[in-house]
Amino acid sequence: MRLTHTLQAAALHHGGRIATVYGARTRTYADVLSRVARLAAGLRGMGAEPGDRIAVIALNGDRYLEAYFAIAWAGCISVPGNTRWSEAEHAFALENCEPRLLLVDRAFAALGQKLMSHAPDRIVYLDDGPAPAGLHDVETMIAANDMMADCCTSGDALAVIFYTGGTTGHSKGVMLSHDGLIVNFLAMNLVAPYGPHPVFLHSPPMFHLADAAAIIGITIMAGTHVIVPGFDPAVVVRAIREQGITALVLVPTMIGMLDAYVRENGADLGSVRELKYGASPISVALLHRALEMFPNARFCQAYGQTELSPVATILPHEWHKTTGPEARLLRSAGRAIPGVEVRIVDPDMNPVPVGSVGEIAVRGPNVMLGYWKNPDLTAKTIIDGWLRTGDAGYMDEQGFLFIVDRVKDVIVSGGENVYSAEVENALAQHPTVLECAVIGVPDPKWGERVHAFVRFREGATASEEELIFHCERMIASYKRPRSFTIRTDPLPLSGAGKILKMELRKPFWADHGRSVG
Repeated sequence: MRLTHTLQAAALHHGGRIATVYGARTRTYADVLSRVARLAAGLRGMGAEPGDRIAVIALNGDRYLEAYFAIAWAGCISVPGNTRWSEAEHAFALENCEPRLLLVDRAFAALGQKLMSHAPDRIVYLDDGPAPAGLHDVETMIAANDMMADCCTSGDALAVIFYTGGTTGHSKGVMLSHDGLIVNFLAMNLVAPYGPHPVFLHSPPMFHLADAAAIIGITIMAGTHVIVPGFDPAVVVRAIREQGITALVLVPTMIGMLDAYVRENGADLGSVRELKYGASPISVALLHRALEMFPNARFCQAYGQTELSPVATILPHEWHKTTGPEARLLRSAGRAIPGVEVRIVDPDMNPVPVGSVGEIAVRGPNVMLGYWKNPDLTAKTIIDGWLRTGDAGYMDEQGFLFIVDRVKDVIVSGGENVYSAEVENALAQHPTVLECAVIGVPDPKWGERVHAFVRFREGATASEEELIFHCERMIASYKRPRSFTIRTDPLPLSGAGKILKMELRKPFWADHGRSVG
């Protein structure tokens, strides 16, 4: 399997069908195929060779979708950049993956130029209008080149590197294959199928695998990709109404924002037939409101992570029951999708009894190839084919997975992974901070928010505003603490001298039956 075959098949079978809608601009599958093959030739003409990495830092757009396919068509590897990162975080990722080219849009053109000392000196402008000085215009490249032959790799070859938060304070590059990405969508679609010719709304960021997976999947189905630059409730509601959106993916934070908007302004969301959600905790109360807000939609919860391409389990619509004994399953993450094995293990990777809490391990064709340039971490994460997720949970006698906590210190806020070590490393550099610990606590809007425990050095102090400002130059805004607990006594420690974060979490999560999603 190869990513570009999905586009070729769609263009062959449905060349005249609308492939992308972005603002007033529409393109057919035949148009997109031609543009992709010409852009691939332009990338090769700028020096990109098979196996090279090509980074993209841009907001959602039709050209972003084309870039994913063009990079693969050229035989290269996409490296999407998180648009919420700080300059320092982008610099680390670029130095780590050493891309041959960088693609940016108008919103990130200035940042791209600042990053030239950390990245190639050739930057492609992925936007309308003339390119800024020193950047190469994408439309000029497409117009100047003929369609090149498809040089995409296939099978278990590396296709994309997605950077995600790191437990050591740095992001890590998750390497995913063609087979992993395509098979994962096909397996998921068996359990929770999209209807024929879906009209899909891309509102989550395209750099995130939750949306990138939909780029692949909706293209397999020759559906229509309706793209908005980013999530905004008013824009999403308008797109659903004007474009007749039938399918979308949302994280719970987005569902909550939509709920607030619809309650105040009203909206007819009846065209939506499939709604997939996941990536962070969702309250049962919000889920009940969402079922009312999308009366004709079949709901599907997906659990997984970037390392799993990204889905491991699905809770399909038939298990979204709000009354009766099966209503308990709304707290479940569902069951393993076809071809994927899920089991609960102890620290030595031995299976634990049904109903016992342990670490969630996953095996299947969706498991990542490994972490880019990090074989040691890869070896610790993938053991005999089983990927240790770092999440803790239990499985009932019917195979339904229930997630109860995390083994790793990762906070999922608004669908974004925040590793506590990154935040702690930033806070600890403030001259007044003696010790600190960061956890995720419940938040009605974001699912979880970043909460910091701080103890100051003797005779020193700092305001919460000062601590947040201190973090600005080192970490993205969504990673910065949103609330604090200032302590005068030492943080609780285990016998091994490790901070007992479970003890710090307990008061915040005492009234929540499920703490992670």
